[in-house]
Amino acid sequence: MLEGNRVSRISVRGFAVASATAVTAVGSVVGVASGSTAQTIDDAEAVANDTTLLADLPVGQQAQVQTASLTAQADAQAIAADASARKDAEESARKKAAQDAIDKQQAAEQAEQAEKERKAKEEAEKKATAAGSLGNAPVKSSYTVAEIQAMAKAVVASDQWTCFSNIVQRESTWNYQAVNPSSGAYGLFQALPAGKYASAGADWRTNPATQIKWGLNYMDSRYGSPCEAWTFWQANHWY
Repeated sequence: MLEGNRVSRISVRGFAVASATAVTAVGSVVGVASGSTAQTIDDAEAVANDTTLLADLPVGQQAQVQTASLTAQADAQAIAADASARKDAEESARKKAAQDAIDKQQAAEQAEQAEKERKAKEEAEKKATAAGSLGNAPVKSSYTVAEIQAMAKAVVASDQWTCFSNIVQRESTWNYQAVNPSSGAYGLFQALPAGKYASAGADWRTNPATQIKWGLNYMDSRYGSPCEAWTFWQANHWY
């Protein structure tokens, strides 16, 4: 035949191997089922041993071989596209799940912070109300330990009461007129100099409520809370 015939003498093996190779390569990259990939490789090897030339086949069969080759390549491309789409969808789902977890954690932290702020505000309001009631307490010539402790409990937070009480017990045994003969420290909290109480009220010498206001404010402002003051007292035996 002429030049055209030589160009057409393409082996069936060439078409088949090219098609099988395309499918196999794509299958390896995108994770096509191992059974299908193995079968494709086996088919490619079987065809590779066939030395039949495309030109040696009838024209109709040549067209069938060419069509089959193109179809196999198209199928391989479709598989690759589907696998890529699945991979993108999985990655998108993973990112969304991670972001959802972060959002949930942040929402929980914000809710926790809001609850802390609400409780702190509520506690502050209770203290303010209790402090006001202390100022309205009737003045007496003397007070029992139970009466003084009741005044203190009205303004000291419940979770701070034990610490507050421990300090007062060790400083004055709840005697609002206790005096240290050597230093002159005075009252429930053994303030030194004693005149420090005056910042809470002029009746500090005779009114335990005034001393309690001063003592609680001192612990909060200097240490942060009665329990922090108690921790310091335990380590140093003064505060």
